[in-house]
Amino acid sequence: MALACGEGEEPTTPPDSGTSADAGTRTDAGTTEDAGSDAGQPTEDAGTTEDAGTDVDPGSDDAGTTVDAGTTTDAGTTTDAGTTTDAGTTTDAGSPTDGGSGDAGTGGETDTDGGYTQIRLMAANLTSGNGQDYDPGHGIRLMAGVKPDIVMIQEFNYKSDSAADIRSMVDQAVGPGFYYYRETGAQIPNGIISRYPIVESGEWTDAKVSNRDFAWARIDIPGPKDLWAVSVHLLTSSSSNRNAEATQLVGYIKGKIPNGDYLTIGGDFNTDSRSESCITTFRQVVDTAGPHPVDKNGKDGTNASRSKPYDHVLVDSDLRQYQVPTVIGSSTFNNGLVLDSRVYTPISEIYPALNSDSGASSMQHMGVIKTYRTPNF
Repeated sequence: MALACGEGEEPTTPPDSGTSADAGTRTDAGTTEDAGSDAGQPTEDAGTTEDAGTDVDPGSDDAGTTVDAGTTTDAGTTTDAGTTTDAGTTTDAGSPTDGGSGDAGTGGETDTDGGYTQIRLMAANLTSGNGQDYDPGHGIRLMAGVKPDIVMIQEFNYKSDSAADIRSMVDQAVGPGFYYYRETGAQIPNGIISRYPIVESGEWTDAKVSNRDFAWARIDIPGPKDLWAVSVHLLTSSSSNRNAEATQLVGYIKGKIPNGDYLTIGGDFNTDSRSESCITTFRQVVDTAGPHPVDKNGKDGTNASRSKPYDHVLVDSDLRQYQVPTVIGSSTFNNGLVLDSRVYTPISEIYPALNSDSGASSMQHMGVIKTYRTPNF
């Protein structure tokens, strides 16, 4: 999130923001029309004292514009998961007729021995320009260049935010047929994009900010365990607020996610250092120890100036044991990649990304990628 994760007025909650599955949970009841859209409402990210919307480049002009979420056509799922009666049925997020999903196609990069599946996870707050959206195309090209299997995405806006536009963005960024979940009624929504079926999804209320929540999805990866992905966009305002958000999120995770499944928390934490209190709090549910991803020059910062570790992909100990190097073309990143196209060579390895994409006007952050090889048995 970095440059523009502002807080403003509470966005209008659309009627399809859904039933409550657990305390603080909002799920998509499945309508395609978003009658309570916030289209035309005042901007949600106008540089308030809570979250001014500039995390690395004070004075950035990306604060204050709202293109979101909650336009007249809801780009979320149509029969979404996360209702009290939903336990991951086939009608859930991910059916071919679902406005927020599609046919997963080939189903991943399964190793030739048939015993393991390689899964590339990515945290992506890669919007650029003045609208906190992916319209300019820089972030789309960056995602397409590294071919993630699962993306925990922030500021998930594109064009009109209709189901057709979001579908088009997902197809361009990761490939036709990927599933996705996008929270509704948010100015700068979080979401999850997945190669594998999303069998349950929803959002947990972030009590510290009004223009987005914590988006989560239960993903049916190959093998006996599901992978739960949580997409977060913590506040820029203070480390104490970020720790309060982390404490709240840990509570949701402990109340919902089975210990036996895999867990990843990814996204824009806006953390000034890896020793921040929110990172310590997250240790209750994920492994935060290094070594950490770096770019081609061995640098790990993910904000625009590359000085702070704003963005993270964290996993629980069950999944951490299966981490493997991230290999792109002839390049190997033993601990994962911080994607800065300005220093990536040869740039042809991450086509269609351009060298200039990570330096685009008001580009939020650098992407973070880690890879895991999980057993299918």
